Amino acid sequence: ERAIARHEVREIEQRHTVDGPRQDVTLDEEDDVVIIYNRVPKTASTSFTNIAYDLCAKNKYHVLHINTTKNNPVMSLQDQVRFVKNVTSWREMKPGFYHGHVSYLDFAKFGVKKKPIYINVIRDPIERLVSYYYFLRFGDDYRPGLRRRKQGDKKTFDECVAAGGSDCAPEKLWLQIPFFCGHSSECWNVGSRWALEQAKYNLINEYFLVGVTEELEDFIMLLEAALPRFFRGATELYRTGKKSHLRKTTEKKLPTKETIAKLQQSEIWKMENEFYEFALEQFQFVRAHAVREKDGELYILAQNFFYEKIYPKSS
Repeated sequence: ERAIARHEVREIEQRHTVDGPRQDVTLDEEDDVVIIYNRVPKTASTSFTNIAYDLCAKNKYHVLHINTTKNNPVMSLQDQVRFVKNVTSWREMKPGFYHGHVSYLDFAKFGVKKKPIYINVIRDPIERLVSYYYFLRFGDDYRPGLRRRKQGDKKTFDECVAAGGSDCAPEKLWLQIPFFCGHSSECWNVGSRWALEQAKYNLINEYFLVGVTEELEDFIMLLEAALPRFFRGATELYRTGKKSHLRKTTEKKLPTKETIAKLQQSEIWKMENEFYEFALEQFQFVRAHAVREKDGELYILAQNFFYEKIYPKSS
């Protein structure tokens, strides 16, 4: 028994010798950063993510795609624990840029010391739904050969709304609010006022920056100015127009005014639109305090604060 005990002690000591120094290594503060982009479908998320892929080697960070089964945006409790542990302790992947169609997850609930930086982009709710409707039927120019779930269905969005179809029902608008609201059951109750208010709260308090699809270039510009460790060169890359950054839904037909008016009668649209307008106002507020316009071009402001009266004075 004593021999077995001595052998076990030696094993523990050896593991401590091998594993100990690696665990004690600390990352530079600049490298100990994780960004999570919990991208909402059909908001130009692929176009933006491709910029991150193009920059990761040059700016020396990792990009990881969070791929959930059947694109389910809600993780099981055990997967939440696994994900939080991966993101916070996987040092080899830091600095890291994680992206995927998952709803907001509050890392503070899991007792972590350092939370990730959340960013996102949202879109006018009807425009997003129309784009998604045709995407399911015709795909896009990014992977044109891939067969989509509704391929073969030639019904237009207008015809769908007129017939009261399920793919274009107002309930399908309920997506951006729950993505920002999170993993609570109430977030996914369509038309929940609590979910709307929680989504607003998270947008203001838990997200570093939320842009809008219609002003994607300005969103990228602000990120480059504020987080150059990840986004240095992003604005120029977006402007030069690499084809990989452009993803357009095929065969998309704009809805008529009558179709739009019918959708806008629903309480669900009113709430999703309220959230979109709230996000847009916040983004424009941030932008107004970060840039100046000259000759039709936007320019990032230089540092506009400094320190004075620093005591005690050095001799």
